Amino acid sequence: MDAHSRGQADEIDPADQWVLNPQTGNYELRLDHSTGQPPSSRPRGAGRRGAPQQGGRRTAAPRDGAARTPSEGRSTAPRDKATGTRAEASGTRAERPRADVPGQRSRRAGKGPAADTAPAAAGRRKRKAKKSGKKKALVWTGGALAFVLVAGSVGAYAYYQHLNSNIDKIDVGNAGSGGFKKDQAINILLIGTDKRTGSGNEGYGDAGSVGHADTNLLFHVSKDRTNATVLSIPRDLITDIPDCETKTAEGTKVIPGASQAHFNTSLGQNGRDPGCTMRTVTELTGLTVDHFMMADFNAVKTLSTAVGGVEVCVAKDVDDPKSHLKLSKGTHTIEGEQALAFVRTRHAFGTGSDLTRIETQQQFLSSMIRKMKSGDTLTNPKKLFALAEAATKALTVDTGIGDIQKLSDLATELAKVDAKNITFTTLPVLDNPAEVVKATVVVNEAKAKPLFAMMQSDTSLTEVKKKEQAAKSKQEELLKGPKAAPEDVRVDVYNGGGPQGSAQETLAWLQNEEGVPRSTNKGNSPGADLPRTTLEYAPNQADQARALADMMGLPAAALKPGTEDAEGLQAMTLTLGADFKGAGVPITGPAKAPEGVQKVEADKQVCAK
Repeated sequence: MDAHSRGQADEIDPADQWVLNPQTGNYELRLDHSTGQPPSSRPRGAGRRGAPQQGGRRTAAPRDGAARTPSEGRSTAPRDKATGTRAEASGTRAERPRADVPGQRSRRAGKGPAADTAPAAAGRRKRKAKKSGKKKALVWTGGALAFVLVAGSVGAYAYYQHLNSNIDKIDVGNAGSGGFKKDQAINILLIGTDKRTGSGNEGYGDAGSVGHADTNLLFHVSKDRTNATVLSIPRDLITDIPDCETKTAEGTKVIPGASQAHFNTSLGQNGRDPGCTMRTVTELTGLTVDHFMMADFNAVKTLSTAVGGVEVCVAKDVDDPKSHLKLSKGTHTIEGEQALAFVRTRHAFGTGSDLTRIETQQQFLSSMIRKMKSGDTLTNPKKLFALAEAATKALTVDTGIGDIQKLSDLATELAKVDAKNITFTTLPVLDNPAEVVKATVVVNEAKAKPLFAMMQSDTSLTEVKKKEQAAKSKQEELLKGPKAAPEDVRVDVYNGGGPQGSAQETLAWLQNEEGVPRSTNKGNSPGADLPRTTLEYAPNQADQARALADMMGLPAAALKPGTEDAEGLQAMTLTLGADFKGAGVPITGPAKAPEGVQKVEADKQVCAK
């Protein structure tokens, strides 16, 4: 069904079927042609079972000609020819008392509601009002994220099935988690391809490309929904791409992986599908990806236009002939081709690198989040119609979220996060040391591991979680007192449940990074594996224990003081448990981002420089 076809027989504007109820302040869907809607509250005894309905609703006779009672009847709102579904928003009629609201406008000049419309009569018995959970699932973010969050509002639209038919899906098999869960953290991979399909995109070069994973964002939502971290992964990152199973018309086949390859080749090249990119991200970050969403150039153009433009700020005049972006210094509202030029430009800002472009894209998406969360979008039915159409047509998703109901469920979870607690950041990287002319990057392990640990432990980059602050306070209390100098710390390191090689990795880190030469790798622990890391020390080694706990971020529960003093050069015993994530990664999870990690907060405007 055409997105705007409802009411076409009478030339009713679809947006005009959403009418403001002056009593509740909400827009409500009108599917009949009456001048008003009957109030839900009626005197006791009115609307007995079997009474015919008039006014706001009509009853239709069954095909055998027998009259239906109201308990049997259904709305005779226009039927979708393609699906046979009724164009009706469920639960909007009798859920709450309402004042009379104005009738629908007609597109045809001079045509109004019928003059002989019958007055409202008693109807069916009033049901208990339901608490609406849909409102919190309205759109609140941008770019590819808009697709998910528009879905939270489309449950109210009568053209539900039409939107379902818009959605393109890819079966990625077991590449993901099997589906997000409402009581767990959620990880969505957003992929922007550089495929040049779509009207007007041929002129951007590389017209025959099958598409690469050009823009990549891992959207991580905490288990308690208090915060979200959006991690951008550079396309020019050199990393390992694992083998991946893909489904083709000929059947299932395994695409061989690649060692030390460009990250962007995880999609499109050699037949790789988005599931291959999902697997690459999981291997890189340690976070299992639940679902993917993929967009091309058209998505940026159509979504930015659907919301009426996105506000951006530039700190200088811009005239980039390569991206065709031309803006004067200051604030602008951009959409369509201009919005695409803004997110594509590499040479207009910063160093002209892909890393600079990532920051510009993060600023654009943050602004779109603010725009979509604003009342100007959420209370405008025409914008929501346009946005739902644009989003469902522009993006491709995995089959796990390949219908409106599943997207609505996901949107309800994502919409719980306040925009002020959504933070964009970029994977910490270094110039590739193997290159003379620097063109690619590699992971900066020292900064990336703590960042991954933060995401895995749901630690917010905006530090909104009280439990992280409490842990930090407890840590500070633990570390009160004198600390030994690093060169005076003696410790034997055992692997008692950590990943293979953890003891040697920790030894190298202690000696090379922290200046603890009196540390020894004792191999695997002789006892059973431990779920948590422990540090055993004597009373006269307390200063050494505080120093080591500070270096490693050990929680108070990890410290196991003895009762007898150590003799001579006796060392403390550090046993790495299953909670050990890597050398230099605090066991408790860091309370703030590693030093120098780039951040863009979604609720703040930043001018591109």
